[in-house]
Amino acid sequence: ILAYLSSAAHLALPVGETTFLDLGAGNGEMLFRLREQGGFAGRMMGLDYSAASVELARKIKGAKSNDTAAPATMEGIDFQVWDIMGSERWGGGAFDVVLDKGTFDAVSLSADVDRQGNRVCEGYRARVEGMVKRGGVLLVTSCNWTEGELREWFGGGGFRYEGQVEYPRFRFGGGMGQSISSVCFRRIGG
Repeated sequence: ILAYLSSAAHLALPVGETTFLDLGAGNGEMLFRLREQGGFAGRMMGLDYSAASVELARKIKGAKSNDTAAPATMEGIDFQVWDIMGSERWGGGAFDVVLDKGTFDAVSLSADVDRQGNRVCEGYRARVEGMVKRGGVLLVTSCNWTEGELREWFGGGGFRYEGQVEYPRFRFGGGMGQSISSVCFRRIGG
């Protein structure tokens, strides 16, 4: 994912100002990697429904901030408890890049329904759309959905398919596939 975000052959995001929102940030590892290994210096926000995960991410950030040998500053990385489907609409602004590394998988496995009787996963794209700046990207990683299925879920509306991260492929049952799909969508609409 890091190579896809920074490679000239793919997104080639500017490291100085690109902002990131990580949905389902867990212990914050992805944001720390983007800062330390990718050199991305813009604002970063990690959201997770688990207060324990957010607390752990904050502790790791604190330890990294106090490490004088650390290669990068942790300033501008924040973590917040927020449940994408259970909380009010996000009011923290839009980001250049929104990362989903399994949150949609978890939401789509839920049998929960909204007030209209629709599965909650059917409202996921609309909730995420406002978190991505116009012209920004949503990068969805899934172990449950194929690239084609993710394109059906997220394509159209305010998103346009941009590309996918290539992983090792395998052949099974006469078809080619990957065990993980990371698909990128560009926000084009309202």
